[in-house]
Amino acid sequence: MKKPLALFAALLILPLSLGVYAFGMEPASLRNEDVELAPPGWPPGCDGFRVALLADLHVGAPWIDLDQLAEVVATTNAARPDLVLLAGDFVIHGVVGGRFVPAEDSARVLADLDAPGGVWAVLGNHDWWYDAPRVGRALEAEGIRLLEDASTPIRIGACAFHLAGLSDFWEGAHDVEKALRDVPRDAPLLLFTHNPDVFPQLPRRISLTLAGHTHGGQVNLPLLGRPIVPSRYGER
Repeated sequence: MKKPLALFAALLILPLSLGVYAFGMEPASLRNEDVELAPPGWPPGCDGFRVALLADLHVGAPWIDLDQLAEVVATTNAARPDLVLLAGDFVIHGVVGGRFVPAEDSARVLADLDAPGGVWAVLGNHDWWYDAPRVGRALEAEGIRLLEDASTPIRIGACAFHLAGLSDFWEGAHDVEKALRDVPRDAPLLLFTHNPDVFPQLPRRISLTLAGHTHGGQVNLPLLGRPIVPSRYGER
């Protein structure tokens, strides 16, 4: 009987350990992750330019309340980014154990983000499902500029490029032509959006595309990989 009991115990301990890690430890492991890139067409004057990307904050979900959002903001500011991009999904819908937080409350905390190139945002599918105009107004009322299917020039010292924001692939118009209409064809270009499934539709002249939505493939099980990636391309 010892072997079956040992096997039963192992089978019991494994999911319990995964559960403790997934719901008790991992959500509290806030960290800033630096990725160094050399995008094609990126101007020499922008060497060392730092972009902070925050996505899928889903404020009100378990382990992410306004106090923890303030910690995210402080961690971001401590990294001293030149530009901050907010790639959508500021609110939640029906998350088990969650509590809805109005976009206005979250925007007041996000207003403390600070970067010389400004703080820019696009909306995600959850923002559209809730009330996209309301979420947009909440952000802009706090000085966070919305860039939906539009672009703007960015210049900081010797660094100059265009920033384009593309609305959500599922719920927005995601009008690429409109988003890039005012961008000169030879201009260095950084584009951000919520859902990366639109990437294959984008022209190659974009130096760098950034997105959220997949939550970084956060459900990553040993040996099994990532069973949940909300993208038609899976782990591509």
